[in-house]
Amino acid sequence: MNKEQIIESLLVRFENKISNISESYNITEITVEASENKSVAKYLYEVHGFTFLTDLCGVHYPNQSLQLGVVYHFHNLLLNIRLRVKCFLEYENPCIETLSDLYSAANWMERETYDFYGIKFTNHPDLTRILNVEYLDYFPLRKEYPLEDPTREDKTDKYFGR
Repeated sequence: MNKEQIIESLLVRFENKISNISESYNITEITVEASENKSVAKYLYEVHGFTFLTDLCGVHYPNQSLQLGVVYHFHNLLLNIRLRVKCFLEYENPCIETLSDLYSAANWMERETYDFYGIKFTNHPDLTRILNVEYLDYFPLRKEYPLEDPTREDKTDKYFGR
């Protein structure tokens, strides 16, 4: 089986739930509705042999309607095929189903994503902060703050070529 056959199989199984398919750096990328993340991952695991979750991370695109997202990198070790799956979420209540019961490696990666982006993974066994302090009341990797401090007086534009 090759990448094209796997994508075709996904399109047949999840016809209306996949919104985008592209290729980037020899990795096929699909965008799936967030409500289908668990069923897509389970299908990839059981039917197509994607038994290795290489990475899971959060993203924040403030200029999109669905600003927050989760990006999964799956790998079929026998066929050496990689697949990137993206799911985008509502900013006000970013919740998505956990994959920690399917991929044990997802446990800490989901905790890190929660810690830095505030994305809640429902049914996660221990969704607590993993790298930041417990009393931190914001999520540091969200792009909610200006990149420069406008109150600094020692910083003039002439030093930055402006």
